[in-house]
Amino acid sequence: MDFARIVEAVGQAVDLVGVAIIVLGALTATVLFVQRLREGGTPQEAYRSYRQGLGRAILLGLELLVAGDIIRTVAVAPTFTSVGVLALIVLVRTFLSFSLEVELGNRLPWQARRGGDVTG
Repeated sequence: MDFARIVEAVGQAVDLVGVAIIVLGALTATVLFVQRLREGGTPQEAYRSYRQGLGRAILLGLELLVAGDIIRTVAVAPTFTSVGVLALIVLVRTFLSFSLEVELGNRLPWQARRGGDVTG
């Protein structure tokens, strides 16, 4: 097996893990949402927790999908076109990640958390 095939297989494996995290995270968040509702939690609290759990799963999955794209694109003879496509993919996924981060935290990433904690 040559280097290019190994790198492609590793990139696909990282992509697979990213997709699995998104799917499993969505399923887990949904199960927890239903469980909270059944246990008598308020719909607003259950919904907020559901959105946060789902958002975290999507964020982590997106990070792995970006890593898989980087591995496959730049590890083996990158061309200007392939690097340009990668840049666009990373730009879109970074925007999605940023938007999710803002949505989950109700603040911009560089703003201090409520309670005065400035650590991430």
